[in-house]
Amino acid sequence: MDLPEIQLNSEQLRMLAHPLRSRLLTALRMDGPATATRLAAELGTNTGATSYHLRQLATVGLVVEEERPGSGRQRWWRAAQASHGWVDADFAGDPDDRAAADWLAGHYLRQFTEMAEHWLLERHEWPAAWREAHSFSDFLLELTPQRLKQLVQDLHEVVLRYRDDPPAEGSERVLLTIHGFPLKRGER
Repeated sequence: MDLPEIQLNSEQLRMLAHPLRSRLLTALRMDGPATATRLAAELGTNTGATSYHLRQLATVGLVVEEERPGSGRQRWWRAAQASHGWVDADFAGDPDDRAAADWLAGHYLRQFTEMAEHWLLERHEWPAAWREAHSFSDFLLELTPQRLKQLVQDLHEVVLRYRDDPPAEGSERVLLTIHGFPLKRGER
């Protein structure tokens, strides 16, 4: 199922600026639909807290309940979107929104870093084709804010084309992160 991408609004941003809620949404996106019981076991929390936070995420449209015939009283949840983002400038006027955006950005950066470190530790266990295909690249460019915005939009379009292709034989899930930010002169 193709899920849309969204730009977070204030309510959604604040909702995700909570460690368990953010982890729940990440788990649903990465591993697919699940019950609160399964998610609690996977994330090392209790079912009551997990169920509560899933319902909270549903109130702002980040997760939805999924009907599963024959599942009895079990409630299945899934992510409502494939990905999300936000524009800092949209939240610049509200200190609480800014704090939520700052926390969430730092949380995601730590998650991405942990996943990259995990790959580095286990990459030698993967077939040579995967070791040759992976990339850690960086580029130093001279851009205006408008050109950086256009570059990021162009990269997103390319990534979405690849995401929408049906999986081929031998496919694995791949995490691709894009970060573009200015450096002060003299900064490495």
